[in-house]
Amino acid sequence: MATSILDQFKENQEVKTIDTTKKLKVGIIGTGWIADAHITEYKKMPDVEIVAGADLTLGKAEAFFKKWEMEGVRCYPDHKSMLDAEDLDAVSICTYNMTHAECAVYALEKGVNVLLEKPMCVTTKEAAEICRAEKKSGKIISIGFQPRLDPNMQMIKKIVKSGELGKVYYIQTGGGRRRGIPTPFGTTFIEKETGGIGALGDIGCYSLDMVLNAVGYPKPLTVSGYKSAFFGTRPDYYPTHPEYAAKFGVDDFAAAFIRLEGDIILDFRIAWAMNMDTPGDTIILGTKGGLRIPSTECWNGSVGGPMKIYHEVAGEQVETEIPILPPSKEGLFYDKIRSFLDAVKENGAAPVPTSQIIYNQAILDGIVKSAEQGREIEIQIPEI
Repeated sequence: MATSILDQFKENQEVKTIDTTKKLKVGIIGTGWIADAHITEYKKMPDVEIVAGADLTLGKAEAFFKKWEMEGVRCYPDHKSMLDAEDLDAVSICTYNMTHAECAVYALEKGVNVLLEKPMCVTTKEAAEICRAEKKSGKIISIGFQPRLDPNMQMIKKIVKSGELGKVYYIQTGGGRRRGIPTPFGTTFIEKETGGIGALGDIGCYSLDMVLNAVGYPKPLTVSGYKSAFFGTRPDYYPTHPEYAAKFGVDDFAAAFIRLEGDIILDFRIAWAMNMDTPGDTIILGTKGGLRIPSTECWNGSVGGPMKIYHEVAGEQVETEIPILPPSKEGLFYDKIRSFLDAVKENGAAPVPTSQIIYNQAILDGIVKSAEQGREIEIQIPEI
C-alpha cells in the first residue's frame, strides 16, 4: 500500500543541454561572502561571462576577483556606476538586506535581469517597489531561495497538491540554531542599518517559503507577532568581540500566529539563538492526513530526515514514510543560478517569482510591526 502511495509522486527528470552559442554578460553587486557562492557556480557555466563587479568598500571588488583569478573584470565603487557603464544581461545582487531594493530597482530600470539574494528586501513597501519596477521593465527577477530546487522540498508540494492530506487547515513551521548568530563575517547581519531584520530575514524567509509554496502561496490576512534579542545584545555571547553586543539592532528570535486566505492558520517561530536544539518539526495538518517534516539543526535547504504522512487506509491509522531524495549532482546553489539563467535565455518565468515572495516579505514585515505595536495587525499588500 505504501509503495502505491509513493508511486504517485514520481516523475521523470528532464536533462537540459546548455546552449553555449550565446554567452550571458553578468555582473556581481556586492562582493562579500555570499558572492563567493555565486561566482563558484558561475565559473562552472560555459555560457556565462563575468564582466563587472561593484562594492561600496574601496578595493574590495578588485580583491575579490583577484582571489578568484579572474582577470579583466571591470570594478566599480557602487551599483549605479556599474549599471550605467555596462551592457549586462544579468546581475547577482549579493549586498546586505537594506540595499536589496534600491539595487534591484535600479538594475531593472536599466533593463537588466536580476537574481536577488534572500530576503527579497526588508519591508513590504520595498517589495512593492521591486515588483513595480519588474512589471515596467519586462525583465526577470528571481529571488534566491535555492531550497525550492531541493527534491525533498518539491516533494512536500507534490504531497499537498496530490490531495493526500485533504484540505490543509493548520501549519506549524520554523527553525533555528541553539547558538548561531552570523557574525564570522562581521556585523552587517546584526546591525539595523545594514541587516534591517535578523533571524526573520536570514532563515525565517526560507521556512515560510517551504510551507507557503507547498500550499500555493495563499494571501496573508493578519498576523500577531513577537520578536526579541536576548542573546545578540549580550557581550558575553561574543567572547572575542564583546563590542558586537552594542551594535546588535535586529531580532535573534521571532514567533507569529498568521491567518491565511483559505482558512489556514500558520504557527511560526525562528531563532538565531535559543536554549533549545530546535523549535520543533514542521507539520502540515489536513482533513485526510498530516505531514511531519523533521527539523534540521541549522537551516541547510533541506529536511532533517525522512518525512511521514499520517493518514487512514481501509479504516486503519497508518504512517507512510517518504524516503530522503538525493540532491542534484551539481547542488542547490548551482541549480538556483542555472534555473535563473535558463529563464533569462528562454524568456521564461522567474523560478522564484516576486508575485509570491511579496507575500513572504509582507509576513516578515507584519511580524515586525505587530511585535512593535504589541497587537495583531492586518497585513496590507500594495497594488502593483
